[in-house]
Amino acid sequence: MSQDEFWPYYVSEHLNPTNRRLHFVGTSLGLICAVFALVFLSPAFFALALFFGYGFAWVGHFGFERNKPATFKYPRLSFLADFRMYGLIARGRMDEEIRRLGPELARLRRG
Repeated sequence: MSQDEFWPYYVSEHLNPTNRRLHFVGTSLGLICAVFALVFLSPAFFALALFFGYGFAWVGHFGFERNKPATFKYPRLSFLADFRMYGLIARGRMDEEIRRLGPELARLRRG
């Protein structure tokens, strides 16, 4: 499956705004920790990057979206899609993307 084919599925699993906010915060903290891990060559900061990046997302999925994170089934595709969503959220365009994909998302949610 290509990244473009995966994207609508990924978005359909991230329709809850609180889940998306938690992803954004977790990815932001994860990126900061990853930079510190590289600068200080610190495994502890690398571990924190994973903890924040995945921890916040999992709280969003289990607590708000009420689904399993896509990363359990599609780790590579999900990791890349998270950064695509991150960029859209940072530019204030994620809601627009959800509207654009609307009919396809409804089909995916129905199964």
